[in-house]
Amino acid sequence: MLEASPLLTYALDWVNLLLRWTHVIVAIAWAGASFYFVWLDNHLTPPTDPKLKEQGVSGELWAVHGGGFYNPQKYLGAPKALPKHLHWFYWESYSTWLTGFALFTVMYLFNAGTFLIDKNRFDWSPVAAAHTALGFLLGFWLIYDVLCRTVGRRPGSERLLGALVAAVIVGASWLACQLFAGRAAFLLVGAMVATAMSANVFFWIIPGQRKVVAAMQAGQPVDPVHGQRGKQRSVHNTYFTLPVLFAMLSNHYGWAYSHDHNWLVLALIMLAGALIRQFFVARHKTEMAGQRAPWGWAIASVAILLGVAVWLAPSPTASSASAPASTVETPAQRLAQAQAVVQQRCVMCHNAQLASKGVRLDSPEALTQHAQAVYQQAVVLKAMPLNNATQITDAERAVLARWFTSL
Repeated sequence: MLEASPLLTYALDWVNLLLRWTHVIVAIAWAGASFYFVWLDNHLTPPTDPKLKEQGVSGELWAVHGGGFYNPQKYLGAPKALPKHLHWFYWESYSTWLTGFALFTVMYLFNAGTFLIDKNRFDWSPVAAAHTALGFLLGFWLIYDVLCRTVGRRPGSERLLGALVAAVIVGASWLACQLFAGRAAFLLVGAMVATAMSANVFFWIIPGQRKVVAAMQAGQPVDPVHGQRGKQRSVHNTYFTLPVLFAMLSNHYGWAYSHDHNWLVLALIMLAGALIRQFFVARHKTEMAGQRAPWGWAIASVAILLGVAVWLAPSPTASSASAPASTVETPAQRLAQAQAVVQQRCVMCHNAQLASKGVRLDSPEALTQHAQAVYQQAVVLKAMPLNNATQITDAERAVLARWFTSL
């Protein structure tokens, strides 16, 4: 069994790789379709051909791409007759959620003790952590859906609804960062919002479109409420997209999720993402109206990102702590001190038998070979050990910093 474990680990790495690859592919397809239709909606012009007006076309666009000319048309309600072949945009959404949830299950739920829990933050059982994580996914969808069903159906309530949904996301970010490891908390909040996005497609957008098609096929009048509700959820998905993408990418950046106020970091960068999206949506509209681009949204977003970047910037003195003035250490002594720290805090995952991420640190030569990575991950980002599972101290990180600066 022990001999098979490296092979099993290798096989699981392949599963992880293929799941990630598939997830990224379908997510690009979903986000790309969403961005395209928002752009298309805001670039349609009223048709000039009387025949198109008679058919119920409210807007059209002429475009050239890839050597061909395209003429998409939009009907204000529904066409008088349905075409034989009708394409439905839903597989991108469903595939993104299914592959994402599979990844979340394989990496986080099955390894909750390693990836979900930071005992310095909240010490609880892996089973409880895994079930609570699932509760976040379901709970946010239920709260968000209730808000859309109640507040969202009042005339002129979109801004209030947006503020309430944003408040729920900020509250969930704070709670997740109190309960889970920072890296897991960021990803969980992203998964929570992404679940609501896919649920919007599954429970509202596609069913509403199916009811419209069924009514047309039966020769019955089409109820416009289905299009209105689907449009509302579709607009929400548009603004959720960039915040979710940041949350999903954030696990590569320990300086973001390891901060003492990581929930605020997450909330601010997600807000910046929503503002960026608002800039592009508004820009599409002003471009067609011949007005100035709404640079205020872009400036606000950049200002938030710059502010966060300055706030999180590492202190040079903190990462390059020096030895006491009375002590003169040779490079060999500093290497020996660093090796002692690594032996106690890192080697259990970075040895000859289990070289996590292909990194071995079980000898002075191996440690020196990976000096830059050790310094970056353990001193600057404080991302390793993962969730500080081995309880490395700031003093020990300072030992690693002194060793690295002496190289």
